[in-house]
Amino acid sequence: MAELTESTGDAATSTCCAPEQQSDCCEPSDKKECCSPESSSCGCSAGQAGGEEIREAVRARYAAAAKSVAGDGEGGGSCCGPGAVLSDDEARAFGARLYDEGARSELPDAATMASLGCGNPTAVAELGVGDTVLDLGSGGGIDVLLSAKRVGSTGKAYGLDMTDEMLALARENQRKAGVENVEWLRGEIEAIPLPAESVDVVISNCVINLSGDKPRVLAEAARVLKRGGRFAVSDVIADEEMDEATRTDMAAWTGCVAGALTRREFEQALLDAGLEDVEITETHRVHDCAGSAIIRARKPS
Repeated sequence: MAELTESTGDAATSTCCAPEQQSDCCEPSDKKECCSPESSSCGCSAGQAGGEEIREAVRARYAAAAKSVAGDGEGGGSCCGPGAVLSDDEARAFGARLYDEGARSELPDAATMASLGCGNPTAVAELGVGDTVLDLGSGGGIDVLLSAKRVGSTGKAYGLDMTDEMLALARENQRKAGVENVEWLRGEIEAIPLPAESVDVVISNCVINLSGDKPRVLAEAARVLKRGGRFAVSDVIADEEMDEATRTDMAAWTGCVAGALTRREFEQALLDAGLEDVEITETHRVHDCAGSAIIRARKPS
């Protein structure tokens, strides 16, 4: 997107980030150059994060969370909260409590402890025996393991994650659960390491909002879905009036809020990816500016 600026006297002010952020982005003598349309850094880049910066921030937070659950570190972080573990307030909106007791009892404690999502996609994905399921950002594996149980021995569940620590935790949880029809994939959700039209269902739990390139994620989900395949995720949707300060806060981004699309943006992105029958239903509030939602769509058959 082209950089937009407004001139004030001798200095140009970039509109790609808030004026108060630009006020100290460079020395006054350099203001015109660093906040000009010709600047390759989008004028003043204070408070702005590129895709790689976002990815590394998310990776670090998930790694810390995995170590915390596995007992390897001195503290981790929920994907959706500022602290080392889920606080009581956060646990009302995120985590294992969003799964019924029966589902939680099927899995090792570490799998439920590592649940950092904002919903239960397996409850709305309409999984059937023999289905092949892909979980984007599978974390500690709770949704993959539940899906594998639902699709039975003739089906299969893939878990895709970019964090080595989470994949190690997920494999250990699989071993403890005694589930065989699972395959873990290391990679990024913007480049799914599976062939086209290879899965029946794509699920995800509070992960797509963390990507710096959501259209690419949704296009990849559509690519790997078979014709007639289902997209069923839990994710955060932002209120239209979310303030810019929240959106530019990296801690909030890795906390599942600042990077979220609005309902309108998510619906359009799914349609642009080639999916249809889009349904977005908010389930509960997770922030003053955002809510958790069940998001469903289908690949044309």
